[in-house]
Amino acid sequence: MTSEGVAERLRRLQERVAEAALRVGRKPEEVRILGASKGQPLEKIREAVAAGLSLIGENYVQEAERKKEALGDLPLSWHLIGHLQKNKAKKALALFDLIQTVDRPELVRKLSTLTEKMGRTLPVFIQVNLGYEKTKAGVLPEDLFELARLVRDLPGLELRGLMTIPPYKEDPEAVRPYFRRLRELRDDLRERLDLESLTELSMGMSHDFEVAVEEGATIVRLGTALFGPRPSKGGV
Repeated sequence: MTSEGVAERLRRLQERVAEAALRVGRKPEEVRILGASKGQPLEKIREAVAAGLSLIGENYVQEAERKKEALGDLPLSWHLIGHLQKNKAKKALALFDLIQTVDRPELVRKLSTLTEKMGRTLPVFIQVNLGYEKTKAGVLPEDLFELARLVRDLPGLELRGLMTIPPYKEDPEAVRPYFRRLRELRDDLRERLDLESLTELSMGMSHDFEVAVEEGATIVRLGTALFGPRPSKGGV
C-alpha cells in the first residue's frame, strides 16, 4: 500500500467518525482514532503518522518494544491494548504512555508498586468483560466498582477511562447495547467515586466504530480499516 493509500484511509475514517459524532450532537474532536497496529509493518505506521495519526495501540509488549525502538522519532502516544501479564508489567511501564487493559487487583497492585518506585503517575483504563466471555480478559461488571476503587486509592495510578471488546456481531447495531452499557458504567463510577479524571471510553473497532461513537466512544481502535490486512508473517 502506498503512503497515499494509508492517508486516504485515515481521511475517510476521520470523516466517518465526524459524521457519527454529529448525528448524535457530539463534537467530532471529542473522538480520537487509535491505530491498532498489531502485526503491521513499520512503513504503514509511518505513513499513518505522516497523515496525522497520533495514537498507536499494541497488543504485545515484545512487539511494541521492537516497534518503539524503530519508530522512536515519531510523535506518538503508545497505548497497550492487549492483555498484560504481571511479569511484563515493568517492561510495559517503560514502553507505554497508557495501559487500557487493567483488569484484576493483583495487576493494579503491581503497577502501583512499580510506578511509585519510578516516581511517575500512570494513566490507565479498566477493561470490562461485558459479554461474560471466558475467552476474553476484563473485569466483570459486578466487580468493576471494587477494582476502580482500588485504582483510585493506590498511589501512582490515575483512572482515565473504561475499555471493552464486546462479543463480535455481524450487525453493528447488535453491539450497541454493550457500548451503551460501558458509558453507563463510566458515568456511574465517575459519580460514585468522585473521579473527575474518568472521562474516556475506548470502544469500537473497524466494523462497529460508528455505533460506538454514537454511544459515546472517545477512542476507537482501528486496525484493518486503517492499515489493511495484516501480513501473514507479522509487522516488524
